[in-house]
Amino acid sequence: MPSITLDKTDLRILAELQKNGRLTNVELAERVALSPSPCLRRLKQLEESGVIRQYVALLDPGRIGLGLQAFVRVMLEKRGNAHIQSFVEAVQQWPEVTHCYAMTGEMDYLLQVYFEDLEHFSRFVMDELLSHPGVTDVKSSFVLKELKRTTAMPLSHLRS
Repeated sequence: MPSITLDKTDLRILAELQKNGRLTNVELAERVALSPSPCLRRLKQLEESGVIRQYVALLDPGRIGLGLQAFVRVMLEKRGNAHIQSFVEAVQQWPEVTHCYAMTGEMDYLLQVYFEDLEHFSRFVMDELLSHPGVTDVKSSFVLKELKRTTAMPLSHLRS
């Protein structure tokens, strides 16, 4: 997918929205030194072009009882495409999985998952992952301490 050309004002809009997606158009316009109408026009263009994909509320996992975070590496059987498609469909149904990546290297998939506790994790691994046809190996790493969490994409490479 080709990237689109963004000017300095677009980049300022994106930077501000990555800090606070709930800014009103008037607040956003003030922060990027535009009047509200041109700011809204630019914002709509960024949304319609797909640069801005969506707006969300980011929840604190610990405050909603999901204090155990893990990364789970999954290997699938290498025969046929059916196991892959079945696994991809299953991942979409597992609420514990917040991110799933197809990977190069030793494992086929990397899952980022959240759980209430070790018992919840154990049930997920035994009842969902290991019982899924095609899964041949699962390796897990638990997060001990989060050192950085951001949803902001770097923009400095777009500056002219």
